Amino acid sequence: MLKGFFHVPKAVNEPVKSYAPNSPEKKAVLEAYTKMWNEKIDVPNYIGSEEIRTGNTRNMSAPHDHKHIVGTYHLAEKKHVEQAIANALEAKDAWANLAWEQRAAIFLKAAELIAGPYRARINAATMIAQSKTIYQAEIDASCELIDFLRFNVEFMTQIYNDQPKSDSSVWNRLEYRPLEGFVYAVTPFNFTAIAANLPASAAMMGNVVVWKPSDSQVFSAKIIIDIFKEAGVPDGVINVVFGDAQMVSDTVYASPDFAGIHFTGSTHVFKDIFKHIGNNIHTYKTYPRIVGETGGKDFIVAHPTANVKQVVTGISRGAFEFQGQKCSAASRAYIPQSMWAEAKELLIKDVKSFKMGSPEDFGNFITAVIHEGSFDKLASFIDQAKKDSDAEIIVGGNYDKSKGYFIEPTVIVTTNPKYATMETELFGPVMTIYVYEDAKWAETLKLVDETSPYALTGAIFSGDRYAIAEATEALKNAAGNFYINDKPTGAVVGMQPFGGARASGTNDKAGSPLNLLRWVSPRTIKETFVTAEDYRYPFLGE
Repeated sequence: MLKGFFHVPKAVNEPVKSYAPNSPEKKAVLEAYTKMWNEKIDVPNYIGSEEIRTGNTRNMSAPHDHKHIVGTYHLAEKKHVEQAIANALEAKDAWANLAWEQRAAIFLKAAELIAGPYRARINAATMIAQSKTIYQAEIDASCELIDFLRFNVEFMTQIYNDQPKSDSSVWNRLEYRPLEGFVYAVTPFNFTAIAANLPASAAMMGNVVVWKPSDSQVFSAKIIIDIFKEAGVPDGVINVVFGDAQMVSDTVYASPDFAGIHFTGSTHVFKDIFKHIGNNIHTYKTYPRIVGETGGKDFIVAHPTANVKQVVTGISRGAFEFQGQKCSAASRAYIPQSMWAEAKELLIKDVKSFKMGSPEDFGNFITAVIHEGSFDKLASFIDQAKKDSDAEIIVGGNYDKSKGYFIEPTVIVTTNPKYATMETELFGPVMTIYVYEDAKWAETLKLVDETSPYALTGAIFSGDRYAIAEATEALKNAAGNFYINDKPTGAVVGMQPFGGARASGTNDKAGSPLNLLRWVSPRTIKETFVTAEDYRYPFLGE
């Protein structure tokens, strides 16, 4: 039982290591990469205390060398998903009743394991599984994940500390209960940190979880599982199943104990989830919490007063880091005519300087896209742009999947502000630019707001404070994360809570208390110290 008002360690953002030549972290991660590259792992489903191997397996390979097999994982059957639900519900009472500081200690330990003994392994696994450069792996799999775990513990204590007013006669208390049932976590390939945070944030608040990682991220998800186990997450609290997404989801949604979903993925899939839950609403014991971060068509808008080098660097980094596969990646830009000649020259120079290849070579800025489906989609849009009269590829435009799924960073310039690649989420290293007349600044802001159904991230570059204020107001609904004189990527936990609205999700802001509040069901407790013994109020007297 609680015997003190405990204070957790103050959350601080994990420093990003440099991986400079001859640094110990570079040596450690390359050793881990080589070791993991030459091994073949076998990943079971994790249900309760069991590791379940079905014998129905799929291979795991690196996107930058898709013929090289680094392991296999086992696909769950419907009965295994049902078993995962049953194990979660069996573990629920003990986990929900565990004192909050005990839950906090588990996830704080997980953060320290990542910061220390697991850092090289989780970074190397992310480099292999998702073809991230070491810097992208470091800021994701290590730093952001550590930050999620540390800051969520601090946010949890802030939530618990938020209590209603009382007086001398009445003590009012607010209890933040976990949801009644289990939470379903569906995680994406692109961020190892998100893959861990979606199940962990719900579990931290006392919930039990069924977690389905992306098929393209199982290799690094295995490291997350190992960390959670070593940190002391009890059996049954986070159950992990792999396999057919439709089967797993249908089985989950059929359960009366389904209490919520924590999702990051495509807009189309999330809309189907909403529909499926709505159709099943009479099945559930409670209204399920639906929390999702989905697609984006993220923008950069340059005002004529902007610094052209800053704009171009914002495009080069914002559009092409991690091959444009961040939810926040810039994929459309609006450049004023007066700036375009210089911006075009600088941008072409930047893109031509990018080195592309395996993340094992630290000189590479670009690696491969995640799988063949993504490659083929991107190649088709590039091919179409080569044919269209209202589009011109000014740099890039080549691709090759003979060894890895390599798409050359590509910049399309269009005369049509509603051109397909200005509106469609591509999730790859393709940037489309529309050059506007300087005098049409206000009209261009309206165009930015109306062109895309998404509203995840966006950036304005300007040296004019009036223009910044105008854009901030005009684009208030166009981006849940809005950046002034910076690229639209790189949200930091505890600094820029992340999420968007419109077709980009429910905007529940991962990396803030707002997200954790979705995983609790508050109960108000009123205790009266001297209880009335006569129903008569004074107004009833003569």
